[in-house]
Amino acid sequence: PQQRIQQPLHLSVLLAVHLIPVSTAKDGGGGKSRKRIMPDPVTEPPTVDPVYEALLYCNIPSVAEHSMEGHAPHHYKLVSVHVFIRHGDRYPLYAIPKTKRPEIDCTLVASRKPYHPKLEAFVSHMLKGPGASFESPLNSLPLYPNHPLCEMGELTQTGVVQHLQNGQLLRDIYLRKHKLLPNNWSSEQLHLETTGKSRTLQSGLALLYGFLPDFDWKKIYFKHQPSALFCSGSCYCPLRNQYLEKEQRRQYLLRLKNNDLERTYGEMAKIVDIPTKQLRAANPIDSMLCHFCHNVSFPCSRSGCLGMEHFKVMKTHQLEDERERHEKPLYFGYSLLGAHPILNQTVNRMQRAAAGWPHELFTLYSAHDVTLSPVLSALGLLEARFPRFAARLIFELWQDRQKPSEHSVRILYNGADVTFHTSFCHDFHKRSPKPMCPLENLVRFVKRDMFVALDGSSTNYYDACHGEGA
Repeated sequence: PQQRIQQPLHLSVLLAVHLIPVSTAKDGGGGKSRKRIMPDPVTEPPTVDPVYEALLYCNIPSVAEHSMEGHAPHHYKLVSVHVFIRHGDRYPLYAIPKTKRPEIDCTLVASRKPYHPKLEAFVSHMLKGPGASFESPLNSLPLYPNHPLCEMGELTQTGVVQHLQNGQLLRDIYLRKHKLLPNNWSSEQLHLETTGKSRTLQSGLALLYGFLPDFDWKKIYFKHQPSALFCSGSCYCPLRNQYLEKEQRRQYLLRLKNNDLERTYGEMAKIVDIPTKQLRAANPIDSMLCHFCHNVSFPCSRSGCLGMEHFKVMKTHQLEDERERHEKPLYFGYSLLGAHPILNQTVNRMQRAAAGWPHELFTLYSAHDVTLSPVLSALGLLEARFPRFAARLIFELWQDRQKPSEHSVRILYNGADVTFHTSFCHDFHKRSPKPMCPLENLVRFVKRDMFVALDGSSTNYYDACHGEGA
């Protein structure tokens, strides 16, 4: 018989922990006591705990989240907001051969957990949307998940609820408190972009519905982004690809060195009766994370069950890989070139907004872990955890009403203010009492310093992409 995972204890203890902010700013903007993304000795295990980290990654919706978005002294005016999200919880992208797929229902049922008060209204609003005009091929995708047994990679009800919550949180802060958009907002004031996967389009729509409930479909237009890097017309970059190949080689060598991992793969392969190589290619951690996040038994066969010990070994290796990735320069080189186009677009939008351009006040990029991760790395946010399901990274642009020509930025990751952890602003608050970073710092970083960090000889993206760095 299949055994249930012994998780209720983890869930009750850790879910209470992982949504509590480490520290919240006492005043609206002081730089000293702000919520951090650093490991915290009070709420976090003393050593890396794979189960704790996996729960953070699942991001199971529970209590309302405390966040630092929109915090600023009263004389600052919010000018524009740029939101990067990872899609919400999804069904695995891989199946473990010869095992039963996890039975997860991808229809949306208001009476089932996780619950959100807007879930039913979201579904009925999506039913009115099939005639909406999105850039091809987005117009052929379903607007919400609807299969009784989830399809591979499909967004789950948990994923929808995660982004309804994100949207509602941003609505309370940016619309109710800061009046970012007027009541009669127009389509020009939103810029919406997503990759061509149903999970990213649906995540974007769920966030948008939480942000603008019962929005007018005629005002909504999602642009299609063919690349997960959101590089638009700047995707050809030979040096970036060289960095990526070398980074993948580093990952492979790290895995070879991990005897514990190889032994675990061997044990698991025996249980499901397939060659170890085939099991590894099926990326079992992806499937087992789904079992874990949904509290469903791990797969079994006649020879036994895949278990928590197997899961912990694979998750621990993932965490070691992330740590080594930050220590070696290969991923950083890849990130600088991979993240430059989307950061450059964001900076250009901010500069236009600072100059009084009335459009694109709210930008949403509905993306993947492989989109957010290079951006976090390029910004120098080395302590930031790997993007969890429904992760959000936000750039806020503010104007000082006392000095209207001065504009500042704040960067927030999952509600934590990380502005002064970025490489372009990490020592600014030591020299200045201002609670934010000057826009010029971000502009200089994207237009010049990213290339200096790469090799020092390039001054633009094209030259950097065609250089010899790797």
